[in-house]
Amino acid sequence: MAYPRNISIADAIKRYSLPKSHKVHWSPARKADVVRAVHDRAISFHEARERYLLSRSEFEQWESEYHSQAGTRTAELESV
Repeated sequence: MAYPRNISIADAIKRYSLPKSHKVHWSPARKADVVRAVHDRAISFHEARERYLLSRSEFEQWESEYHSQAGTRTAELESV
């Protein structure tokens, strides 16, 4: 279990605004929310894969998109 013992998976899902199941439109923002939740250890990688029916390569693609978006935002902020 990746999330703290005093926080249930339901609380982690609410805190990170995660979908309850895989039956949603996966916008870039939703994908980023899942990646962020896994990176912050709010949910485990295995929990995300099981709950959202993700393959390892699909999750890795989401991570790549998340990091490239974060890099773009950082570059935009630096140019202001």
